[in-house]
Amino acid sequence: APSTSIPPSHRCWHRGIPREPGARWTEPGCQSCTCQWGRVLCDTVSCSVPCSHPLPAPAGGCCPTCTGCLHEGVARAEGDVFSPSDGNCTICVCLAGNVSCLSTECPSGSCPSPSLADCCSCNPDKCNFQGRTYAHGARFSLDGDDCTTCVCQGGEVECSFTPCPMLDCPQHQRHLGPGQCCSTCRDPPAPTGCFLDDNGVEFPVGQIWSPGDPCELCICQADGSVSCQRTDCVETCPYPIRIPGQCCPDCSAGCTYMGRIFSNNETFPSALDPCLSCICLVR
Repeated sequence: APSTSIPPSHRCWHRGIPREPGARWTEPGCQSCTCQWGRVLCDTVSCSVPCSHPLPAPAGGCCPTCTGCLHEGVARAEGDVFSPSDGNCTICVCLAGNVSCLSTECPSGSCPSPSLADCCSCNPDKCNFQGRTYAHGARFSLDGDDCTTCVCQGGEVECSFTPCPMLDCPQHQRHLGPGQCCSTCRDPPAPTGCFLDDNGVEFPVGQIWSPGDPCELCICQADGSVSCQRTDCVETCPYPIRIPGQCCPDCSAGCTYMGRIFSNNETFPSALDPCLSCICLVR
C-alpha cells in the first residue's frame, strides 16, 4: 500500500515550530506566512476594507473593522447620529463603517423653532399689537405706561413690568413721584434736637448741659447726636474750698481747714495746738 506519511523535506520549521505543507499562519507585524515544499514564504497581510470610515484594527488584529466609524478622529458606534464639527446644520449617521450626512431641510416662511433660525434663511413673524405692527425682536412700551416693557417674539408679544430695586428705608419714607415707575427713599427730616432715652429729656441743637457730674459738659450737635467732654481740675493750693455744684475747688475764696471754711487773711487757733495761731493766705 502507498505510504500516507509526509516526507520530512516537505515540512517547514519556523522559529522552532514545525509547520505542515500548505499551512498558513500570521506572524507579528501582520505578516501572512505559508509552508510550501519545505520553505516558509511570508508577505504583508492584505486587507480588503468594504467601508469608507472603518475603525482602526483592534488589539492583536491587522485589518480595520467596519463595525463602527472613525469620523474626524472620533470613533462612532454603529447607528450613532451626530453633527460634524464644521456646523450644526448637518446630521450624520454611522452605518456599517460608512458615514452618511444630510443637510437640515429648511421650511419656507417663518422659522418654527429657534434652532432652525441658525441654519435656515427664514423670516420671523411680525407682531400686530394694539393696531401697530412690530418687527421680530422689537422692544416697546405700552401707551401711557412706561413702566411696562414689551417684546415681539415670533409673532407673539410678551410684556413685563420694569423691575425695581430693593429699598432699605421704612415704608413711611418711600415716595413714588410723578412719571416714576419705582419708589425712592425720602431724605429723613433734619433733627431739631437731641432726645435722651435714659431720662426722656429733649435738648435743642446747641444746648449745653451737665448730665449730673459738674465736671462733664454735653452739647447737642446739629445732626442730633450728643457730644460730651470732661474737665480736668488742677489744684494749686493745699486747702481749697469746694463749692457745691462747681466742678473744680476754689483757691481764691478762702481756705478749708479741719472741716471749717476761713476767709482770706482770717486768723484762727490751731485745732491741734491752742498755743498756735493760723492764718488763711491765698497765693
